[in-house]
Amino acid sequence: MPDRALTFGTVAESYERFRPAYPPELLTLVTEYAARPLGTALEIGAGTGKATRLFTGRGITLTATDPDAAMLTELRKHVPPDVRTTQASFEDMPLDDNRYDLVYAAAALHWTHPDARWPRMAALLRPGGTFASFGGPLHLADPTVEKAVRTARAPFLERDDIPSPDGTPPDDAMQWPGTELLHSEWFTDVRQVEIERRVTMSRDDYIGHLSTVSAYLTLPPTEREEVLHRIGEVLPERVEMVADITVHLARRRGEGP
Repeated sequence: MPDRALTFGTVAESYERFRPAYPPELLTLVTEYAARPLGTALEIGAGTGKATRLFTGRGITLTATDPDAAMLTELRKHVPPDVRTTQASFEDMPLDDNRYDLVYAAAALHWTHPDARWPRMAALLRPGGTFASFGGPLHLADPTVEKAVRTARAPFLERDDIPSPDGTPPDDAMQWPGTELLHSEWFTDVRQVEIERRVTMSRDDYIGHLSTVSAYLTLPPTEREEVLHRIGEVLPERVEMVADITVHLARRRGEGP
């Protein structure tokens, strides 16, 4: 797991405050795709539990994992006590007889190591079980404001998003991880669905959101403070963001490829 993935615990409370929640239609999409009862579920990289909350209170025995203790501490404030938590990275999850009906990752799968990613994922799932990955970058809806922000951050950061792990261009019909799942011998019935979403927030809240983005968290503190200040100077009082969610779904094949 890259060091950049372990920066969020320093801003766990801000992450919870400024990151948008996931919409209920996401839960509907996952459960309808599964097409069978979900008795158990495992979440990879749960963070502060933004996605965890969608799956609670529905008769699912839910285990939320994250490598950062501070993120799990924040998560525990927002989920029912019957949600199990495990401090572990995806690579450190034990591969034993415990298999799940659903394994999912919310804006976290790109932090996992590509080596043996899909065999390990398959080993965590029951045959016929569902894998789900969802997330997407938030970007400013107004192109003029977006350009001004890019100019303000340019001396510090060329970009603040994370490129596709396998180099898939952003305008391709199938995006990562669907591109990998289509070629995986462990999974079938690969689907990609877009959920359109718009989020409006104040200038200060948008700056708060940026303060939880790993590209800014890895800057030296003085540079981070300066670039966020410069961005704040070019923003209107309220900003609208395109926050579409790309959902990838796949089904675990039988006992082996």
